Amino acid sequence: MNDNDSEEMHGEERDSNRKMLGKLVVVAVMMFGFGYALIPVYRHICEVLGLNVLTQKDGTVAAPKNTQIDMSRSITVELDSNVQGTLRFRPTQRSITVHPGEMATVVYEVVNSQARPVTAQAIPSYAPQSATPHFKKVECFCFQQQTLQANEAKQMPVVFFLDPALPKEVRTITLSYTFIEIAGVNKTAAAPGGVVR
Repeated sequence: MNDNDSEEMHGEERDSNRKMLGKLVVVAVMMFGFGYALIPVYRHICEVLGLNVLTQKDGTVAAPKNTQIDMSRSITVELDSNVQGTLRFRPTQRSITVHPGEMATVVYEVVNSQARPVTAQAIPSYAPQSATPHFKKVECFCFQQQTLQANEAKQMPVVFFLDPALPKEVRTITLSYTFIEIAGVNKTAAAPGGVVR
């Protein structure tokens, strides 16, 4: 193999490499363009099919609607509280009006005015009794015992909704909590020598 043949092979390889580089650049530009063009195409397809429509025609964001809410009915939920023990316990509002299916939040406040920690458990009750299976709590302080340190105050939320299957004749529901101090939970302390008193 002479120098001319070797130089000719290298020249062909360079030409081949340049052609390949050109093709790769064209493919990369086309892929970028295709990806960029997918966004408006996707939006248009979604609008035509009515899927995932996040904007209205005037460009404003459409608020999502909960189709589970029965806007034709309003229920008044009256809030009540009772205490067995030394705590002070009350709702921060007396009532709230909601539509069946609508998520709502109410807040209860508890105060431990003792110079010692107190543990208590809230027990809910409902009136009328027929509303009980339709009162759905998502978050509630009644799900677990509450410990309040000496002179501590807490605000505790209840997040709930009323099942739209609530009987039509029910227009008012009373949600009542009895906050019961749990005796003996915080009263035992280790005396010197490891004896519990």
